[in-house]
Amino acid sequence: MIAIRRDWIAAALVLSAIGWWYSPISPRPLPFPAQAPGFAQACLPPPSVAAGAEPLQTAVPAELHPYRLEAGTLTPLAGFSIEGRLLSRRDYRADRLAEFAPTDLAMAWGRMREDAVLSRMTFRQEVRFLSYYWADRPPLPLQEIGRSSANLHIIPADAAVARALKRTRAGEQVRVDGWLVRIDAKDGWQAVSSLSRDDQGAGACEIVYACAIRAR
Repeated sequence: MIAIRRDWIAAALVLSAIGWWYSPISPRPLPFPAQAPGFAQACLPPPSVAAGAEPLQTAVPAELHPYRLEAGTLTPLAGFSIEGRLLSRRDYRADRLAEFAPTDLAMAWGRMREDAVLSRMTFRQEVRFLSYYWADRPPLPLQEIGRSSANLHIIPADAAVARALKRTRAGEQVRVDGWLVRIDAKDGWQAVSSLSRDDQGAGACEIVYACAIRAR
């Protein structure tokens, strides 16, 4: 009986250690997709959104070429600069997108980042989607909730951005500057970013090649 209990304790400790190692608070760095050998193009941020404004989407300059990575190619579709409140974050390790985007950030702007609104809502990120709930009735019109929040699939451009991404926590004010992209993996798999803040459901998430992330 004692031996069985010791086995259970040992197994529980191992599982706890594994869970901690893969959690956001572990020292394990987030992965990021390396650029292809011989390719060097800096991730220069697009025009920056003004503090408190809605996300800014801008045209891609002619001199910006697709980013060639070891895992595939990222084609910029639009510049993207967002500053808002982080509702939730989730790391992914095993799905197809994780090779490029290890983390999703659920962000809100406008009235959706006010404490009076958020205190009446809960948020959940699962299988790359953001869901939100309330107890009795929504604190804002449903259309405004959808237009003022987004689930971002974040592709860190380098190790510094990956470290900043790992440090983000729900409740912080977070700024992300980068490019909305189309992913073309080497095996033919493809994923395309949304270019609208008004869409919902499958394909509505923004895929962001992040040049810079700042939180406060």
